[in-house]
Amino acid sequence: MNARIPDDAVAAPLDPVALQAFVDAAWDDEIIPALTEYIAVPAKSPGFDADWEKNGYIDRVVRDAAQWVESKKVAGLKLEVIRLPGRTPVIFFDVPATRADNGDTVLLYGHLDKQPEFSGWRRDLGPWMPKYENGKLYGRGGADDGYAIYSSITAILALDKQNIPRPRCVGIVETCEESGSYDLLPYIDALRDRLGNVALVVCMDSGAGNYDQLWMTTSLRGMVAGTLEVQVLDEGVHSGDASGVVPSSFRILRHLLDRLEDSGTGRLLPQSFHCEIPAARVEQVKQTAQILGDEVWRRFPWSCGADGSFVLPMTSEPEEALLNRTWRPTLSVTGADGLPPLSSAGNVLRPRTAFKLSLRLPPLIDAVAASQELKELLEADAPYQAKVIFHAGQGAATGWNAPEAAPWLSTALDAASKAYYGAPCGYIGQGGTIPLMSMLQEGFPKAQFMVCGVLGPQSNAHGPNEFLHVPYGKKLTAAVAQTVAAMPA
Repeated sequence: MNARIPDDAVAAPLDPVALQAFVDAAWDDEIIPALTEYIAVPAKSPGFDADWEKNGYIDRVVRDAAQWVESKKVAGLKLEVIRLPGRTPVIFFDVPATRADNGDTVLLYGHLDKQPEFSGWRRDLGPWMPKYENGKLYGRGGADDGYAIYSSITAILALDKQNIPRPRCVGIVETCEESGSYDLLPYIDALRDRLGNVALVVCMDSGAGNYDQLWMTTSLRGMVAGTLEVQVLDEGVHSGDASGVVPSSFRILRHLLDRLEDSGTGRLLPQSFHCEIPAARVEQVKQTAQILGDEVWRRFPWSCGADGSFVLPMTSEPEEALLNRTWRPTLSVTGADGLPPLSSAGNVLRPRTAFKLSLRLPPLIDAVAASQELKELLEADAPYQAKVIFHAGQGAATGWNAPEAAPWLSTALDAASKAYYGAPCGYIGQGGTIPLMSMLQEGFPKAQFMVCGVLGPQSNAHGPNEFLHVPYGKKLTAAVAQTVAAMPA
């Protein structure tokens, strides 16, 4: 069933100026206030809040977003908050087409769960302390990507305001993305028949190379996370008495990581964690490197040494830096346990050391297989027969390589970028992970993808001083609306 345009309405060409004005007003009057309230809620992903159900923060942001959407009175909209037992909730909305409905559907995606607090925030800022300053909305989760559901509905409203015919639009907004989306697959299975023929996926959970043009994500890395634990004693002992006899759990752990990574270069050693980079992606990297230049690496908040010089990147060659962060595997240690604070670190040989590992995988590597291989690699033949366990996290996520864009989509993206940014569309791979994209590409192999986002330079998702670049978000909303309208009937 279509949401009918009034009989006396005549479909006119889309007016980009009027559309942007509508979007700007919606952001200023409604979206920014809604996101300000959203940021203030510590709705951490279940991987970082084991008591998420009891605490109720995820339920609150879901309820607030659902009520906001329903208050917009989109013609024909149906919204449902779906809850499977023991799993985080999902918002599903369905907006009928306003043109001859050929069965094609636009799927709009976002998430409302957040990363944990992290340290190092500016004194006047905090993860749950929203602050709007100079066009930037600071706080955890606004850009990654609480704005997506609000932006999606506003894009639909902007088209309907001008009586621009559009296809059917459905939305999936999850609350487990930052934990690897392990709760999402059962919902996708439950909703599959209601999704219809997904012809275009719009995901606003990604990044931008700069704030000067529309950026499309061409690939996403996969991820395996887990905890590597080494135990040598049942309790700590005097380091003077035991060192030289009892092996250090830290040294054993360091030795185990040497199996995985060349500590001198950062290269991952198992060849099975690498893949051949498609020639088309290499060519896109060259083009992107020409646009961004040294900003590929200069954009990070480098520390300065005592002599005033800053820490050097692993490579200052833009092309190599882009390939490193998008198509090559890398290891990060994101947390540690068994290490007391410096203020209370006595002369004790500690019984155990544990590191939380984050292994980013190239887009074409299967994450589940990599997780199993990683476990076998780290646990086999433990030095000194120490107790070594790798606890893999639930959220192993395979990466994604975008299908070739249809001519209509390439044309529409470039036109939207020029209309709202005054520059051609840019294409860039991202080092992060959006688990749903690989799921959707497998389930809807003919679908086109518009994967984009507001996470540009210094926006610092997951870290301190995270912000949403509001002017870019406004233009992105307008660009999404125009691209949806351009989808062939």
